[in-house]
Amino acid sequence: MSDKIFVTRSSMPDYEEYCNEIKKLWDTRWLTNMGEKHQQLQSELTEYLGVEKVDLLTNGHMALELSMQALGLEGEVITTPFTFASTTHAIVRNGLEPVFCDVNPDDFTIDTSKIEALITEKTSAIVPVHVYGNICNIEEIERIAGKYGLKVIYDAAHTFGEKYKGRGVGSFGDVSCFSFHATKVFHSIEGGAVCFRDEDFGKALHNLKNFGIKDPETVESVGANAKMNEFCAAMGICNLRHIDDEIAKRKLVVERYRNHLDGIEGIQLNPVQDGVESNYAYFPVIFNKSIFGANRDEIFKVLNENNIGARKYFYPLTNTFECFNGKYDVTLTPVALNLSKQVLTMPLYADLKLSDVDRICDIILSCRK
Repeated sequence: MSDKIFVTRSSMPDYEEYCNEIKKLWDTRWLTNMGEKHQQLQSELTEYLGVEKVDLLTNGHMALELSMQALGLEGEVITTPFTFASTTHAIVRNGLEPVFCDVNPDDFTIDTSKIEALITEKTSAIVPVHVYGNICNIEEIERIAGKYGLKVIYDAAHTFGEKYKGRGVGSFGDVSCFSFHATKVFHSIEGGAVCFRDEDFGKALHNLKNFGIKDPETVESVGANAKMNEFCAAMGICNLRHIDDEIAKRKLVVERYRNHLDGIEGIQLNPVQDGVESNYAYFPVIFNKSIFGANRDEIFKVLNENNIGARKYFYPLTNTFECFNGKYDVTLTPVALNLSKQVLTMPLYADLKLSDVDRICDIILSCRK
């Protein structure tokens, strides 16, 4: 049996490069609290992402959760259940009520044609999710938000480094939040970032991530602890040097998958969106059993038996989680529900061998009946 192929594998710099990056920390002993590495990564990301301002946090979840607090959101927030747990949990942990909008079946992002019907006098924001690197309908979300006076917080965890019509994706909305978890295209081991323009928001966010401390003798608000440490920042600095090469390698893997699977009846692949410079973050495949002859779970089982770790991502929908105990009506998001039962994300990382992609695709196609 060959070595297991995982659904993802973290990109890392050379050992010596990282050791060199952190060497100074043994001299300064400044290991956290927004030191030199934190400030350097923050500056470099602002330029790379093409945004006005960036703040770094301990992870992408805290980026979402504290951004909602910094904006002072209340009441209801329109979002999608076709996402990772963090998106919904950040809303609920802020005492807000998630109102779930369905997704469109083509790119799996929030169906903007259904947003306005969900808006009430309690609605304070929209939290759309860019999915698998697919960009939401930004223009329509902007129109709706402007019409009703709503804030927009993008969960941009899947879209690091992407551009839409030549503009960094993190520059859209009132806030865009990124995750730098080890499984992402760009990572800092653990980490996250918030992109924004408004200085007052930035001050509020900074206070929230640092206990509300203004100076050594003044604590002006109640806050949390969500500061990125220097070791994580150093990893981010190293990985940012190589990110374009890593994305180029991922593109080759995605193209190899498409060579095998594009045009196969019963298989739907991730769309290629106009105006989007992709980061090739994920390779989701939607399986229609009535046409392909095998369902998602059957293919997942066969791949697993061959030591290949595909992922049912996103499954289950967040509005079906046990922790919510039937609180939400999943029948109101039928497209998302159907997708969650049909999708598999395939192994995808920069150094995945193309011969392994060939083998994965051969196994998938062998499941046809």
